[in-house]
Amino acid sequence: MSAAATPDGAASAAASVGGEGGKEKEAEDVVVQYVVLRRDLADAWPLGSVVAQGCHAAVAALWAHRDHPDTSAYCGPDNLDRMHKVTLEVKGETQLKNLAEKLEAAGVRHKLWTEQPENIPTCIATAPGPKSQVSSFFKKLKLCK
Repeated sequence: MSAAATPDGAASAAASVGGEGGKEKEAEDVVVQYVVLRRDLADAWPLGSVVAQGCHAAVAALWAHRDHPDTSAYCGPDNLDRMHKVTLEVKGETQLKNLAEKLEAAGVRHKLWTEQPENIPTCIATAPGPKSQVSSFFKKLKLCK
């Protein structure tokens, strides 16, 4: 499977290139932003509303961490047209909150978006980060379809 066609829809964290003696070495780790939506809302709300939730969370995560080197690299002029984003889903609010707690405990920079004034947690977006450092938190989640 090519780097552009990995199961999670993002380029692979470390593209393999031929090294000495046939061994492979890892290329640069891709910087990725994960967006996790609630499936129950995607089934009940208009598509545009669900997309807006993901957009809110993604922008908020970028802005909150705008001074971090990974965010600068992700949004830099050389990468602006090549961003890597993976959109996943959880079943509902409980799973979303559990994921937020795990990310918080591990120090993973993220934003849990809570729609106001309804106070409904709708989405999580990570700040951009090396895929190798954050992908393990998302391996069990399905792609949002």
